[in-house]
Amino acid sequence: MTEPISVPVLFVTEPVLLPGMVVPLALDDAARAAVDAAQAHNDGKLLVAPRLEDRYPSFGVIASIVQIGRVPGGGQAVVVKGEHRAQIGSGTTGPGSALWVEVTEVDEPTITDETKALAAEYKKLVLAMLQRREAWQLIDAVNKMSDPSDLADTSGYASWLTEVQKRQLLETPDVNERLQTLIDWTAEHIAETEVSEKIAEDVRTGMDKQQKEFLLRQQLAAIRKELGEDEPDGADDYRTRVEQAELPDNVREAAMREVGKLERSSDQSPETGWIRTWLDTVLDLPWNTTTDDNTDIAGAREILDADHHGLDDVKDRIVEYLAVRARRAQRGLQVVGGRGSGAVMVLAGPPGVGKTSLGESVARALGRKFVRVALGGVRDEAEIRGHRRTYVGALPGRIVRAIGEAGSMNPVVLLDEIDKVGSDFRGDPAAALLEVLDPAQNHTFRDHYLDLDLDLSDVVFLATANVIENIPSALLDRMELVTIDGYTEDDKVAIARDYLLPRQRERAALEESEVSVTDEALREIAADYTREPGVRQFERMLAKMMRKVATNLAAEKATAPVTVEKSDLVDYLGRPRFTPESEERTAVPGVATGLAVTGMGGDVLFIEANSTDSDGKPGLQLTGQLGDVMKESAQIALSYVRAHADSLGVDPEALNRTIHVHVPAGAVPKDGPSAGVTMTTALVSMATGRKVRADVGMTGEVTLNGRVLPIGGLKQKLLAAQRNGLKTIFIPARNESDLDDVPAEVLDALEVKPMTDVAEIVAQALEPAEQAVSQAA
Repeated sequence: MTEPISVPVLFVTEPVLLPGMVVPLALDDAARAAVDAAQAHNDGKLLVAPRLEDRYPSFGVIASIVQIGRVPGGGQAVVVKGEHRAQIGSGTTGPGSALWVEVTEVDEPTITDETKALAAEYKKLVLAMLQRREAWQLIDAVNKMSDPSDLADTSGYASWLTEVQKRQLLETPDVNERLQTLIDWTAEHIAETEVSEKIAEDVRTGMDKQQKEFLLRQQLAAIRKELGEDEPDGADDYRTRVEQAELPDNVREAAMREVGKLERSSDQSPETGWIRTWLDTVLDLPWNTTTDDNTDIAGAREILDADHHGLDDVKDRIVEYLAVRARRAQRGLQVVGGRGSGAVMVLAGPPGVGKTSLGESVARALGRKFVRVALGGVRDEAEIRGHRRTYVGALPGRIVRAIGEAGSMNPVVLLDEIDKVGSDFRGDPAAALLEVLDPAQNHTFRDHYLDLDLDLSDVVFLATANVIENIPSALLDRMELVTIDGYTEDDKVAIARDYLLPRQRERAALEESEVSVTDEALREIAADYTREPGVRQFERMLAKMMRKVATNLAAEKATAPVTVEKSDLVDYLGRPRFTPESEERTAVPGVATGLAVTGMGGDVLFIEANSTDSDGKPGLQLTGQLGDVMKESAQIALSYVRAHADSLGVDPEALNRTIHVHVPAGAVPKDGPSAGVTMTTALVSMATGRKVRADVGMTGEVTLNGRVLPIGGLKQKLLAAQRNGLKTIFIPARNESDLDDVPAEVLDALEVKPMTDVAEIVAQALEPAEQAVSQAA
């Protein structure tokens, strides 16, 4: 460093002066004194240093006075040029009233290769900044600079650096450190500038596009106006469409209110899109469109009989509906829109009995449009009632959409799988269906999206369900229940011969002259290959058979015509899946055959009882995933047997053990009251050692006094008994009236015995004892 020198000092708030800079400075009294002292005693040299509030400055710039004058406002000013960076020492005295300090000039640093590399990098960034601003004169000046320190000190002119940053540069004598700091700051600023410019460009482009679209839209409107054409998507077009549409008065008033809102709203408003979508939905609905019903009662019945075998209950109900409608029309009574004039029915039965396909046949018989609404797994109430229009992506509910899809106000709407509707935090769709399916209310059904009354009273609603118990009671109360319990073996053969076999022949590209199946083969398939209440699996078996026939004909392994006999089924379908097992299962004491109803229809249920030594402590153990009702039935049955041991021929000591009651297929949940008599019979069989007859099945609820109480699902249970080869069935006496619904061929194949006392069932169900009453081991 050089020797210290004394110079007057001029403190400035801004700007920060760096070596090489020429700046004007306003003069106050202190600054005037420093300038006068510099001119009079120091050859016009003075120190310019930043004024700091928190500390005394450590560095300044020795500057020379270039000119003294006045600023445009009239005040005095001085133009100074920075020359050397100097380190400020202690204060000293000097002539005049100015403040003098001792300073030491900072030596110029040695230029190294690192310094040159940093200078080149910084120059590149500075030139990039200046090119963005198109400052061509400054670009030339920067290009001419070769000294790294001078290049770094030009940052004093940089508008993107703050005063604090510039003071930091002033107080950094090392040129390498100064250049590195400037490179970091400048690169960061360039990155921020690029992002800001991109955002500004995007905003400007978007605004330009909106302005362009607005201008073009205004020009297009003016051109259409001159040509006398209406704008297709404008509010005027909606007003015309509403005025010309055939709408009910209340709907027209609501639509005109929305058209008024559309006319007053801006095209950029999101509400405009909502209103247009709502108006399009309303205008697309068939408010006053209906189809004429078929008044030919005999013809409608022929259509139903041609499409489905049996199902007389639902066919009779549809024919009755047509007959009433025809008589009301003849007498000039209200037919369309009358309260409760529509029909609401639920077809309940196991899978595969034709519930869904029956809806299409009903529509054809009535001469109406058909729409299917799948409800399985629906958990959102808005699926039925629609969404509020304020929600993004709002839509009307499925009922309104079905009406729009049908194109008429009196279609046949099939609500498929209504027993599989769920509920969660989004609401209860089953509760929303109450208004839809209530004949006394659905003439004013209100969808949340439309917010208008929709008349559903002339719609024929058909619902399907597998399990009636899964339908909420309030909903079931609003519908007519028509049960389809399944088909008998004769029914299945007739259905296969008249419907299934022709359809599968056609799908396999076979002619009737090329392949035929005997009735004995069809009966064997129904009995031993597909024990089901419906015919879905039956049709799959026929499809498999037709594919094999087609394959054999193509491979020349067979020649037409092919006749499938009963003996050929093993070759086409494999071995039978079902064989009679009642005789095998009841070959030991303690096993009784009961009848049950599941979601798949009727079925047989084997109940087993056994006992183990319990050291004189009697107990009851239940297995087979039984529900609470079946557990109670087992306890009641055991209590009854213990209380009436003498009359039943049971040694009381045989029951003072741990009694184990098991219902096989433990992975399947089981519940219901109809197993009481079966459990009682199994317990007596176990205790006496007498086997239960293999051809006997039974159903009924039992009381502690041995009374046999009625049960449900009798028809499905008897169909299951026939399918499984049982011959004698014990039922509650109070269910005898239900036998009217059972097909005659089923009753001919079974000996159905109504009973009132479980002791009578036990006496007739057990095989005769070879000796006196034996005790259970």
